[in-house]
Amino acid sequence: MFIAAMFAVTLAACIVKTFSTGPRLTGTCEGACDHYIECKPGHPAEAKTRCRTECPDVFSDEDSLRGFESLSCKDTLEYVDGATPRAALKR
Repeated sequence: MFIAAMFAVTLAACIVKTFSTGPRLTGTCEGACDHYIECKPGHPAEAKTRCRTECPDVFSDEDSLRGFESLSCKDTLEYVDGATPRAALKR
């Protein structure tokens, strides 16, 4: 019984730690743009300016902004900048 109780406490601590250390989802354009710039190599200032200008036209509600903020960096950059162009392979 004691072991089961300790297991439950340990599991609960892990779950709380996972949720408390994840990304902060603001549901705002500022938060979404901060997330994008953190993912963008070099963190260019012009990209942040463009993001803040275009964000209100792209996202219509807090839920969609939170969804964007929760994307991985790879998916974030692909969503905003598009897929990386690939050269055709020679046969």
